[in-house]
Order: sequence, then C-alpha cells, then structure tokens
Amino acid sequence: MRGYVGRRGSTWGYVVDVAPDPSTGKRRQRTKGGFPTKKAAEEAMRKAIAAGSAVGGDAQKVADYLDEWLEAVGPRLRGTTASSYRIAVDRIKGGLGAARLRDLTPMMIERFYADLMRAGGRRGEGLSAKSVRNTHVVLRKALADGERLEILVRNPAARAKPPTGERKETPTWTAAEVKAFLASVEDDPLYALWVLLATTGLRRGEALGLRWSDVDLDRGTLSVSQTVTTVDNRIAVTPPKSDRSRRRIGLDADTVRVLRDHKGDQSRDLELLGGGPATLVFTDADGGPVHPDHVTRRFQRLVRRSGLPKLRGPHDLRHTWASLALAAGVHPKVVSDRLGHSTIAITIDTYSHAIPSLDADAAATVAGQLFAS
Repeated sequence: MRGYVGRRGSTWGYVVDVAPDPSTGKRRQRTKGGFPTKKAAEEAMRKAIAAGSAVGGDAQKVADYLDEWLEAVGPRLRGTTASSYRIAVDRIKGGLGAARLRDLTPMMIERFYADLMRAGGRRGEGLSAKSVRNTHVVLRKALADGERLEILVRNPAARAKPPTGERKETPTWTAAEVKAFLASVEDDPLYALWVLLATTGLRRGEALGLRWSDVDLDRGTLSVSQTVTTVDNRIAVTPPKSDRSRRRIGLDADTVRVLRDHKGDQSRDLELLGGGPATLVFTDADGGPVHPDHVTRRFQRLVRRSGLPKLRGPHDLRHTWASLALAAGVHPKVVSDRLGHSTIAITIDTYSHAIPSLDADAAATVAGQLFAS
C-alpha cells in the first residue's frame, strides 16, 4: 500500500511513503491534513503520489536525489573531496537532472558522457576524458548508494562505460634541464621550494604544508603530516590524502643547505615586518600559507623565461624526480615510498612507460647471464 487516508477530528488527511533516507535507508512518510472530505483527501494523495512522493521515488528526479545524496554523504568527505563531488553533481544535474531516477539507463548515461566530451567544459569546450571519468565515479557511487538503500532496483551507471582516452606521456626534464632551471631561478623568492620539489618528489601541497617542526635539518629528514590545498579557491590546510602519504623522507646535503639559507632569510624578512618566527617553511609576506595556484602560475612563468621544454606545473617536477630516480637504478619500492603512493604497482604503472631504458637493461642483464662464457 503506497498511502492511505484517515479522519483527523472533523477533517481528513493522507499519509504516503516516500523514498528512504539516503543516509540511513530508514522509511520516511509525508502527511497532509485539513481536507473536508475523504474524497478530497484521496484526490490529494493521488496527486502527491503522481508528483513523486511514492515509495522508491518512482517520480523522483535525478537532480533531487543527487541533492539529498550529497547532503547525506558530505559530512563524511574531506573538504577537497566534497568540493569535487559538488562540481561533478552540478555537471550531472545539468545533463541528467530533469530525468526521473527510475528511468535512467546505461545508454542515457553514455550519451551524457559523449555530450560532456563535446561541449561540457567552461567556455563551451569539451571536457577531457579524465574529467568525464571523474564524473562517472561520482555518479556511479551515488547510484550505488541508491541501489544499496533500495531506492533503485539496479545501478545503471555500473553498466555504463565512461570514455577511456589515451594516456598522454607526462612531460619531464633531464637532469641537465633540472640543473639549468634551478640555476636560472636562484634569485627567486621561492628558490628553496623549487629545489625541494626537484630533489624529493613531494607534491606541491605537501611542500607548502611543511612546518619547520616537520623538518630536521641536522638529521637531514622531513615528515609529511599536512598539506595545503584549496576548497572553492580558498586556502585549506588538511591531513595528507592517505595514510601512505604520511611519511618521512631523507634530504640530501645540498637541499639541507638551501633550506638552512632559506630559514635564515625568512626569519630576517619576518623580523623586519615585525612578525614572529614562521611556523610554515614557505609563507607569504604575512607569514601565512602560500596559495597553491600562485605557486603554479609562478612556476609556469619561470619555465617560460628559462627557455626550457614546457612543463605543465610543479607536479611535473615530481614526475621528473621519479623518472630520474628509476632511470638511475633506485629500487621502485624506494621510489614508491618516497612518493607516498598507496602501492608499488601505481609507481610502476605510472612511470615504467617513461623509462624505456629499463626494458633494455633488463634484457641485457638476463641475456648476459645466459650467454656469459
């Protein structure tokens, strides 16, 4: 029974079951009273059911369901993840929001993905395959929760295929090019940051989140315990993205020297401005965290000025470090640990294609044992 009417004193009212709460799966009901006759209450109930109040959300729109779902899961998400979910949900609502939830099919979803590839980005250009796949992840998760809570019979996104796209080769520099870049930016205020990124493979946010208490210059180590990122373009200091991202890595003597010099310069600059000692290793003029987007724009300008091959941003210094380390024979497990990857498989899958010499070395090593006299 989807609903019923009953007398309430001198008037009549109705009760209808609505879709379960997306966060708990518990039954929910909607009631309305004040009707003068039973017939009037029954007619109002039929209209309410037709408008989408019925069990299982028969007429519930995709947009309404996604809003409820995001409200339910939002408190459990990291700030950056919640922001990316909101972007994806807005994107999905723009293409599928008006459809009834129960009417969604894998074909509808795949057509939506194709539309995003054609003209789903800002200023009308199509989104990249990676962005569409990220949207697919959010839609699939949202509908999987609907299936788990029995709001949906099945998850149509689970059978829809997102675009694959060809993996583009990550741009990296040679060791000589890294050396040339560092020489060209020696007078830059963020010189110590460029050195640290180039010699450790840290993520941009991890480097910006470093506190002096995380760095042991005497022992030549640092610990990654927080990261600086943005949520809706505002600076946010958050925990690392995963447990494996929390790590301690060693520093070479040259990087330690650069950081010592940077610490002295930073202390003098803040003292002249009347401020106390800095908490963060890299700060703005007021001693606060540096905006990650400012770092990327500055890096891109410095690369253009250097005349070196183009890198997309500071993250490509991380790729460069990993490629140079593997090419030099550093064990992939060591590289994986320093990068903070969740598994060594990610490291190998990400970087082996960029180092064809490893394959040749493997062939020569084994053949050398087989044919040695």
